[in-house]
Amino acid sequence: MRNVIAVPSDTPGGLNAGLGAHFGHCDLYTIVSVEDGAVTEIKVIPNLPHEHGGCMAPVQHLAQSGVTQLIAGGMGLRPLMGFNQKGIDVYHGNGAQTVGEAIQSMLEGRLQQFRQDNTCSGCNEH
Repeated sequence: MRNVIAVPSDTPGGLNAGLGAHFGHCDLYTIVSVEDGAVTEIKVIPNLPHEHGGCMAPVQHLAQSGVTQLIAGGMGLRPLMGFNQKGIDVYHGNGAQTVGEAIQSMLEGRLQQFRQDNTCSGCNEH
């Protein structure tokens, strides 16, 4: 089974990059393809400015990039609902410091699915 996992990242991206604290305000996304529990591909794509579609622009951008799962540290309710509508499962980063740590936690089944009560109060738009 193949999963494509997006992780909000600090520049320059990649497994050693810092985990972006908030999905909508990250520098870029590290996209990690995983097949049968092993990383098969890593690429980096830019984040989109909110002006072009508000906080739903990154949701659409990631969906069009083939993402099936997202690991985030913080997120508002509106984008969480958008990801749910697109069939993208969102997981809470659980304090991971780097993209690689977040991916390893995901592969080991240690991440919880992001729920409404995990969303940021006061930032429901991002």
